[in-house]
Amino acid sequence: MTLTQLKAFLAALERGSFTAAAVELDSTQASVSELVARLERELGLKLFTRGPRRLVPTSAALELREHAVQAVTAITNGVDAIHALVSLEGGTCTFGVLRNAAYYDLSDLVQRFHTRHPHVKVRLVGLNSSLVAESVAGGEIEAGLVVLPVADEGLEVKPLFRDEVVYVSAQRHPGQGPVSIEEVARAKLVLYDAYAGWNDPTRRQLLERARLRGLTIEPAIEVEHVETALNLVATGAADTMVCRTIAEGATFPEGVCVTPFAEPMYDTVALVWREGTYLSPATRRLAELAETTMLAKVAPT
Repeated sequence: MTLTQLKAFLAALERGSFTAAAVELDSTQASVSELVARLERELGLKLFTRGPRRLVPTSAALELREHAVQAVTAITNGVDAIHALVSLEGGTCTFGVLRNAAYYDLSDLVQRFHTRHPHVKVRLVGLNSSLVAESVAGGEIEAGLVVLPVADEGLEVKPLFRDEVVYVSAQRHPGQGPVSIEEVARAKLVLYDAYAGWNDPTRRQLLERARLRGLTIEPAIEVEHVETALNLVATGAADTMVCRTIAEGATFPEGVCVTPFAEPMYDTVALVWREGTYLSPATRRLAELAETTMLAKVAPT
């Protein structure tokens, strides 16, 4: 039993003749008649008898009708769903973004994507990079943007660019020269991404550098958002560190000085997706849009 046979049977049943069914199916009367005959031979039962003006369905045809409709509808719906996904006329994409996505002009990413593909549902998750990586590896989201290093087991990683991390203080002047790791260890610090803690990639870099020198880093204050940390720095309560993109942003507080580290430190932004998986067309398109947006933001003018 084939899908083509079931379509021919249903068309003949609805139209009342093989000729009319052939017109509907863009086929020939002989082809439709043969398809129904093959179906009858497989079933071992007659589906139609010839009346004076039209085909008359048998009890077997009436019994088969509901099941044939369900089968043809299910296959048609499945094919339509795949076509919609490929053509970006439907489906859902799931994507993880950096916690500080707004500083890379990603805040309106969904709006721009939705304008282009209004029938695609979007689930955009904004988490610390370590949590985005875990969610991608666990199959909760398809792909995401992260800052390296993250636990990359089971992930494909595509580095995009490096963003320098700088020291931020309202009290320390850049004229004093680059900031050493020894000075950082002695400083009163406010660090953000409190929930992720030392799993945060930027924090991990700082901690590893300190450990290599036998030092420890103990923040005096921990907050969740970088904006809160910067507000505290502006009051002179503590110092912090941010990537240069944030330091050059329009909302960066006045009166706060930016100094590079003696041993330069960078946030490496990368695109990650689960190893061995095929991204849906919608998620792939969203990832391309996010990558283009970020590279345009950091490209030299």
